[in-house]
Amino acid sequence: MPFQPRELFPDRSARDLFGAEIRRHREKADMSLRRLSEVLNYSKSHLARIEAAESLPYDDLPAKLDACFGTDGLFARLYALAKNEPFPGKYRRVVEIESRAVVIEQYISGGASGLLQTPKYAESLMRGVHPHAPLAEIEAMVKARVDRQALLDRPKPPRCWFILDEAVLRRPVGGSETTRDQLASLIRRGKESHVTIQVLPFAVGEHPEMLGGALTLYTVPEGLQVAYEEGSRSGTIIEDRVGVAVRRENYDLLRAMALSPRDSEAMIRAVMEDWTRADQPGPEHCRVAQEQLQQR
Repeated sequence: MPFQPRELFPDRSARDLFGAEIRRHREKADMSLRRLSEVLNYSKSHLARIEAAESLPYDDLPAKLDACFGTDGLFARLYALAKNEPFPGKYRRVVEIESRAVVIEQYISGGASGLLQTPKYAESLMRGVHPHAPLAEIEAMVKARVDRQALLDRPKPPRCWFILDEAVLRRPVGGSETTRDQLASLIRRGKESHVTIQVLPFAVGEHPEMLGGALTLYTVPEGLQVAYEEGSRSGTIIEDRVGVAVRRENYDLLRAMALSPRDSEAMIRAVMEDWTRADQPGPEHCRVAQEQLQQR
């Protein structure tokens, strides 16, 4: 099957227009993505993500593109606009809805909510999800994610309800210390009056969102609700009343199945102890270490 390039949406954002202009000019010059990466001495995979508006370029790329295509500062001007958009165009509307929401209710199965992640946890998660991304790109994604959390500290923050699958507690991200610090951060956030955290334990078995990744319900000032479903590589905004009502019922069922906030905190603390013990050498490790010392 011949390669089919991903569809681009140049009218969606400056980031999207920047990527679309790269593709337009390189196709006009009859250049493949691989050939362009060789000419610019730039990562092919990173160029592909920039074309698709999934990543921002380094500061030196616009000048290289203008020199390569003879575009007289076009890419430099587009970059001046694009760098002010920390999120890809396909997520910007979700972030805008999130910033306006008076109530945020979220269920997540794969990792801690982006609104609750510590910087180290976020960095480790981004490295796992984007293993080939350059350091500068990872740092930009982490900053954008952490900056979103400012809404939790506003004078009038949204009422937030987070249901975390037990897997979020059990899966090591960035090692035991980073995971333990993340769990400690969950406990601190859970004590804030506008934040409630519940754990959905493995023991409940099957549940309505078992095949999904994350489900978020936003209540905006007008009293309307918007649902957002997100997978590993895509997200969908649901606004029709029937679709939102189905997700509303699913979320309410999850809330009923989850542990109470007090029991959830107790489970988080217990798992923290497990991660603490994972860092401590056991009896067998100590015995081997003593034997090695004796042999020196």
